[in-house]
Amino acid sequence: MSILEFSLLIWIGSFSAGLVGALTGLGGGVVIVPLLTSVFGVDIRYAVGASLVSVIATSLGAASIYIKQGYTNLRLGMFLEVATTIGAIVGALIATFVSVKALTIALAIVLMYSAYLSQRPRIENTEDDAADPLASYLKLNSTYPTPEGLASYQVHSIPTGFGLMLIAGVLSGLLGIGSGGFKVLAMDQAMRLPFKVSTTTSNFMIGVTAAASAGVYLARGYIDPGLSMPVMLGVLPGAFLGARILQGAKTQMLRIIFSIVLVVMALKMVYNSLIGGL
Repeated sequence: MSILEFSLLIWIGSFSAGLVGALTGLGGGVVIVPLLTSVFGVDIRYAVGASLVSVIATSLGAASIYIKQGYTNLRLGMFLEVATTIGAIVGALIATFVSVKALTIALAIVLMYSAYLSQRPRIENTEDDAADPLASYLKLNSTYPTPEGLASYQVHSIPTGFGLMLIAGVLSGLLGIGSGGFKVLAMDQAMRLPFKVSTTTSNFMIGVTAAASAGVYLARGYIDPGLSMPVMLGVLPGAFLGARILQGAKTQMLRIIFSIVLVVMALKMVYNSLIGGL
């Protein structure tokens, strides 16, 4: 296979990753890491490095559109990003010293359960909920656009959400998956945000989390420009397309796509662990 053919295939896979990542808030890493390691035989450390670049690109590509549309809760995202950034740096620092085989199996089980949780019916509009005192003090409650106009919502369980974001950051630094699944579920299930707000705010956050991890991988020489460039060039247009599609997408359809990606990711992690791929 020539370099041109290799780059073209990487670009196609990355475009798909950006599309899925923007729609679900998971980031492109859920597709990029399995694609590079299993299909192209790339070393896991370089795959994680390229994945982190793709997550940053997905976030940059989709976040600007989501903010303009009014879906992203910027204030909440910046608050929770404190936890994920700390966790991402810790995860990246211990990545080369910790065997992640057992971790990936445990993570796969959590992801499968998370896919089940994301399908549980829940009232999207929480404007009638009792206000959380801490959320009100930090001014985290906001509104988001719906076909009927702007709808307000309340943010709940701030300490629980903050703790889950810390765990999400560590997983991002260890596995290079962006940990968007945990961010989305923490906001959707624990903090009870509308699903579109959860996915769009996750997209905004994952870029900062990945950037914190990518700095460590770059310093250790695990980010290859020849690999990262086609990844980034493919992810960006895919993320832009996904951001445009999300505005008119049905929430239940987004939940189904989200669950399918989580299940596929979990099965792939178990497979990689059993054959010694991670």
